[in-house]
Amino acid sequence: MTSFLRLAIAGLFAVGLCAGASALEHAHWSYAGKTGPSEWAALAPDNATCKTGQQQSPVDLPAAKAKALAQHDAGIRYGKAAGRLVNNGHTLELDLEGAADNKVVYQGVEYRLAQFHFHTPSEHHLDGRAFPMEMHLVNKSADGAITVVGVMIKAGRKNKALAPVFAKPPKAGDAAHDLEIDLAAVLPADHKALLYTGSLTTPPCTERVHWVVLERPIEMSRAQIDAFRHLFRDNHRPIQPLNGREPVEETAGE
Repeated sequence: MTSFLRLAIAGLFAVGLCAGASALEHAHWSYAGKTGPSEWAALAPDNATCKTGQQQSPVDLPAAKAKALAQHDAGIRYGKAAGRLVNNGHTLELDLEGAADNKVVYQGVEYRLAQFHFHTPSEHHLDGRAFPMEMHLVNKSADGAITVVGVMIKAGRKNKALAPVFAKPPKAGDAAHDLEIDLAAVLPADHKALLYTGSLTTPPCTERVHWVVLERPIEMSRAQIDAFRHLFRDNHRPIQPLNGREPVEETAGE
C-alpha cells in the first residue's frame, strides 16, 4: 500500500469519525417522518424521556377545572419586552434581552421570561379541542427550573400587539430581527388558567416543568396565522397521556 493511499484512507476515517460525532452532538429532529415525535427518543440518548417519561406534555385539559390565579398559585407579570426574533428551523422565537421585569411567580418562586415562540396547530387541547396556534412563554428560575405560560390562539381580529412578529417573519437562515413587544397587551385580561406539571414539548422532553395554560384564547387574523403556517405547516407534538395527573390540584398555599 502506497503512502498516499494510507493517508487517503486515514483521512476518510477521520472525516467519518467527525461526521459521526457531529451527528451525535446535534441530532436532527423534526415534526414528521423518521425524525418526527414518535422517533425523538431514538435520535439521541438524552431524548430517552420523550418515550419513558410519565409526565409528558402537551395534554388534553378539562376546561371546567380552570381557575382564577390566586397569589399562592401563580402570578403573571408581563409588560414591554425587547428581544431578537429568530427562525430556528422549528419555530419563530423571540429571545428576550433585559426582561427582568417580565416574570411569573409560581408558588412563591420567581421565573424570569427568557423567550416565547409559537406552534401550529395548538399543542394543548381544551376539552378535546385544538386551536389554530399556541404561544409558549418560557420562564426560568435562578436555579434553572422552568414555568411555561401557554396561550391558545384562534382566528379573528388582527393582533396589533403581535403585528411586529408576523409582519415580515424571518425565514430559516435569515438574520435576527430586533423587536419590542408589549406582552401585557398580548395576553387576555382574564388569567383564568389550568396548572399542571409536565415537560418540554421538544427534545429532550425534560420533565418537572410547570405549565400555566390560560383558558381564554387570544385572537390573530387569518393573514397572521397564514404567515406563520407559510413557514411552519405543522410544528406540534401530539397529545400525551395524563397518567393520573390532575390539573390545578397540585397547587399549594404559601
